[in-house]
Amino acid sequence: MKHRFSRFLLAMTFVTTALIPAASADEGMWLFNDPPRTLLKERYGFEPSDAWLAHLQRASVRFNSGGSGSFVSSAGLVMTNHHVGADALQKLSTEEHDLLAEGFHARTHAEEKKCVDLELNVLVEIADVTDQVNAAVKPGMSAADAFAARRAAMSTIEKDSLDKTGLRSDVVTLYQGGRYHLYRFKKYTDVRLVFAPEQDVAFFGGDPDNFEYPRYDLDITFFRAYEDGRPAKIEHFLKWSQAGAKEGELTFVSGHPGRTNRLNTVAHLEFLRDVTYPWTLQVLRRREVLLSTYSERSIENARRAKDDLFGVANGRKARIGGLDGLQDPAIMGKKRAEERALRDAVAANPKLAEEAGSAWEEIDKTLAVNREISRDHALLERGHAFYSRLFTIARTLVRLAEENEKPNAERLHEYADAGRDSLEQDLFSEAPIYADLETVTLGDSLSLLMEARGADDELVQKVLAGKSPKERAAQLVAGSKLADVAVRKKVAEGGKKAIEAADDPMILLAKLVDPAARAVRKRLEEEVEEPQRQAYAKITNAKFAIAGTSVYPDATFTLRLAFGPVKGYEEGGKAIPAWTTIGGAFEHAAAHNHQPPFKLPKRWMERKDKLKLDTPFNFVSTADIIGGNSGSPVVNREGEVVGIIFDGNIQSLVLDFVYSDKVARAVSVHSAGIIESLKSVYDAKELVGEIGR
Repeated sequence: MKHRFSRFLLAMTFVTTALIPAASADEGMWLFNDPPRTLLKERYGFEPSDAWLAHLQRASVRFNSGGSGSFVSSAGLVMTNHHVGADALQKLSTEEHDLLAEGFHARTHAEEKKCVDLELNVLVEIADVTDQVNAAVKPGMSAADAFAARRAAMSTIEKDSLDKTGLRSDVVTLYQGGRYHLYRFKKYTDVRLVFAPEQDVAFFGGDPDNFEYPRYDLDITFFRAYEDGRPAKIEHFLKWSQAGAKEGELTFVSGHPGRTNRLNTVAHLEFLRDVTYPWTLQVLRRREVLLSTYSERSIENARRAKDDLFGVANGRKARIGGLDGLQDPAIMGKKRAEERALRDAVAANPKLAEEAGSAWEEIDKTLAVNREISRDHALLERGHAFYSRLFTIARTLVRLAEENEKPNAERLHEYADAGRDSLEQDLFSEAPIYADLETVTLGDSLSLLMEARGADDELVQKVLAGKSPKERAAQLVAGSKLADVAVRKKVAEGGKKAIEAADDPMILLAKLVDPAARAVRKRLEEEVEEPQRQAYAKITNAKFAIAGTSVYPDATFTLRLAFGPVKGYEEGGKAIPAWTTIGGAFEHAAAHNHQPPFKLPKRWMERKDKLKLDTPFNFVSTADIIGGNSGSPVVNREGEVVGIIFDGNIQSLVLDFVYSDKVARAVSVHSAGIIESLKSVYDAKELVGEIGR
């Protein structure tokens, strides 16, 4: 017994070191209701008060287009990245006015352009509902019954919260199933464009400079939230630091990191390395070639595909960086050592061994199932075989009619009452749909379906209906009337009868594919996701028993707090400075002979002599960020904006799996560079006067 206890203590010491972020590292995407107070106090002598945290939380904004932002005035002014706002800019553009290329500046409220389907969410309240969710799952339940019970409990909690508060209510799964928190959001759906620079300076350097450093980008856009037709009155907004971040200064990032996999088992990481990432890269590379070819045919084609192409190229480069990390023996070796330490500690404690000892094998079983179904899930349920806005609309209408027939607790989660308003805002969006682009993207994705499943596959033959992928896509797009919002609304109002009577070819296609898509989704939910939740919950509870609860969860596109000082690094024996200057942008352009994508806008070249060229432009910090953090405010100890996150360097792309502050850096636009650009290039005096006030 003494030997077993000593072995447990030794293992516990080792695994605790592995589980808790080291005091020398600025690691962590921390929950606002469980911030790293001890770590901040010990390392930086700073203790964030409850009021400081609450203010920063309620000044932070989530964009439904997939990024972060912040309120920077009491009149609803919101700042985010240009590339986060690009979806809205694209949808507001026309053949005559390309707002992505030209930029936009509303000097009065009356000139602000209303976005067609942009939704902003502000986190108001967090409640731990773990016990309520877990109580629904009874001992001895099958995985299918457990999944249904858990889904029903979450939908009921969300619906009750919505009815009680009127706030958007989402149950968020944390620690891969170890905890469940209810997040209540204030929602803004009347959002208007205020200012955007030209893409040539917002994404200066283009793909060659993407995920690189030094950088020289004005990656910002300003929107305004409205309520009842007037600018929203905002209590919690961020004040502005005119001086901005200084080298060595502690900074904080409040944003919505999308997804990390740091708590995954080694086998789960190997699945991502061998299955998920290679497939995703295959699809992204294919789409990038397709959209590039389409764009090269005309200027108008390039405008129509610009935002999609940017997203695909950005995703491709990010996934390559992530895969590099998964293929790195040093990173995987570290993960194996950490897992072995934890498993040894669990095995050394009889109680933990009984409760969690089998969890890793349980996860292995789910991965075997996922290897079997992941391709079909990607093709049919995630829509890789149907790369078309019209098809997405059709499937939403088909499923909406069917799910409305069920009790709220039994519906697919995205069709439950709590999220209905957001679903309908997207479904009935007035965003333009371009038939030629739809035909090209759908045709190629149908070709992918044929390649992946084989030409003789029964479903493939039914989908193609005797035609080639390109011919079938042209037929489907030309015959569909779903680009008309009025038609969509009429079908939605008609419910199941309207779907049964519909002759729209896209609706017929969605009806044809839906049984197979639902079947593979059901298998994923019941044979992969639910058993994984139960197994990861066991591992999480074991970690808490061994190392305490000061372990942050993986990212879930919900609000998190990160921190770190402004700090340069060394690469290839060369010191990389913590910041760049506006003057450096002109030097970088000249070094590339002012050729795209290193060509600054005409307005910048004409006003170079008005700019203070030594003004800081971009800077780096050790803050722990990932995709989704784009647009996050960077603040100082006083809660003042000193910058805005817009990227990470190439070394940061492994942060999906493991944190390091040696050379990995978060890249931000400097607050001083923003003000100098607005004043000296854009004559945006009214905007400068409002920011931070």
